[in-house]
Amino acid sequence: MQVHALDKAKLITDVQLGNHLSHAVTQGRRSDFALMLALLSGDATESTPLTPAYPEKATDAELREILELPEPNRLIAEDVDYELCGTQAELFHTSSITSTRLNHCVSPSALHFPAHGTHDLGEDVYHNLSGHQRRQLAEEKPNLTAYNPVNLYNQLVLSKRFQELNATA
Repeated sequence: MQVHALDKAKLITDVQLGNHLSHAVTQGRRSDFALMLALLSGDATESTPLTPAYPEKATDAELREILELPEPNRLIAEDVDYELCGTQAELFHTSSITSTRLNHCVSPSALHFPAHGTHDLGEDVYHNLSGHQRRQLAEEKPNLTAYNPVNLYNQLVLSKRFQELNATA
């Protein structure tokens, strides 16, 4: 079997090699077996796919554009949502539920309307607090004017004068 190049062999199955493959295995000729196996297998560089196996993941915005989906509903209400819900309630009382549903589909409102003035606590938690605890939450807001450099300078000057008065007395 005289083959000058691997691409000239044109081997498709091991039947074309005859009993040479089995003799190489039984006689322990590893190099001959490896050469015949290489002749049978295709070139990896010729059959490697050019597209990656795991393409880059599309973002949410790209998928919405491809699938022609609308923008998602806002989760937390804004000032506009209170007006929208007011018009939807008015439509429900004056017309019917179908007009309310149509208005909601055209301009959807938020899904969650948190209570205002609860210091980022749930409404049920805030209402279970005692009056003393509510006042403490209201007082916890930092007084930013106390950290103003002008006020700090004035406070230092006053303390310096106070120390001088105490030292002379």
